[in-house]
Amino acid sequence: MRTTNPSRNHDLAPVQCPGRPQRARHAPAAPAPGRGAGHQLSLACGWHPAKTSRIENTRVLPSDADIRAWCAACGADGQAEDLIAAARSATSMYVEWKRLNRAGLASLQQEIVPLVERTRAFRVYCSHVVPGLLQTPAYAAAVIAAYGTFHGAADDVEAAAAARVKRSRVLHKRGRRFAFLIEESVLHSRIADPDTTATQLEHLIELAGLPQVSLGIIAARAPRPLWSMESFTVYDDVQVGIELLSARVTITAPGEIATYERAFADLAAHAVHGTGARTLIRRAAAAHG
Repeated sequence: MRTTNPSRNHDLAPVQCPGRPQRARHAPAAPAPGRGAGHQLSLACGWHPAKTSRIENTRVLPSDADIRAWCAACGADGQAEDLIAAARSATSMYVEWKRLNRAGLASLQQEIVPLVERTRAFRVYCSHVVPGLLQTPAYAAAVIAAYGTFHGAADDVEAAAAARVKRSRVLHKRGRRFAFLIEESVLHSRIADPDTTATQLEHLIELAGLPQVSLGIIAARAPRPLWSMESFTVYDDVQVGIELLSARVTITAPGEIATYERAFADLAAHAVHGTGARTLIRRAAAAHG
């Protein structure tokens, strides 16, 4: 489940046709071995060999049609859509927080509102803090203050916390479904003071009672199929957002989205829900009291 940095490794595909070494990883290599392979690929795609050279050597980005033609020539039609999605998001899929923070922490919270508003099904996994949509104002302020202090951007914490809490109104909108998975360690974390954390956990229990919300806790001592990983959110089945320490990663390639959907399903199957989840939350809240 390792996430690479696309700004350092612009792999549009690791596809390679048999018989020819891969000169550049922006597209599958040409379909025939030896001398003239690029020429044969160009003929198969219906364009000039110079275009093949420019794409292979990353001097030009291929269009959607170019990618489909290249994949067809290599017998890799099944990878075309993933390549196209990766090409479209190459400049925005990895963005450092220090760049996003320039407009202020409140602006960072508001930036994601359009995505949240158009999403109908949310699958949220959190390994470090309570999910943003479930946070109380005081807990949100504590989390954002810690983030801002670490990144040197603690200028508008209260406004940012208010924007985050306002965004959580989507929980009560019709036609939405929310599935949350939280590592049990999150319940015991002291990112906020004990009273704030205890109040947050009680709020968590209240929200878990909403019919459109599913809350699962991954117990620390229970058998599990996967290790804990960076927090991520699956928006419908069209995008995954991953929060790294240094950057925000956006995934739109169908194959990669499917990987996170599978990870979420595997973890959900081993989480406790309902009464079991409420018991773990109340136990943690009592420890903070």
